[in-house]
Amino acid sequence: MNDYVIVNEYDNKEYAFINKVIKKALNYLNIEKSVFSVVLINDEKIQFLNKKYRNIDKVTDVLSFAFEDNSNIKNNEIRVLGDIFISIPQMERQAAEYDNTIEEELSFLVVHGLLHLLGYDHMTKDEEIKMFAIQKEILK
Repeated sequence: MNDYVIVNEYDNKEYAFINKVIKKALNYLNIEKSVFSVVLINDEKIQFLNKKYRNIDKVTDVLSFAFEDNSNIKNNEIRVLGDIFISIPQMERQAAEYDNTIEEELSFLVVHGLLHLLGYDHMTKDEEIKMFAIQKEILK
């Protein structure tokens, strides 16, 4: 049992395809019994969060706040993974820049954010190779 909530604070557009992407990622990663949220927001909100929690005063595409970074938080053996925040305007700009569809770009950001919640990172070249290989497999 995995449970997650998608909160769309940005606009009235539907991004129902995210559900399929999340389920595929969780199956690929063999994650069971977890909860997390995906929050779709605007540039101002993500810039505020980026400044407050990372001391970087600029817009970014995705921020992940992993609860397991603090300790292995579990509730009745359910992993409480954390929150993923995605800027929809930034995602749209990147989709145009990289010649991706909205679905491709948002799917990438959701999987990228989820991998961060699970402890994957790309601070070193080895970490980047591992994380991006997993992303690529999930998004095939």
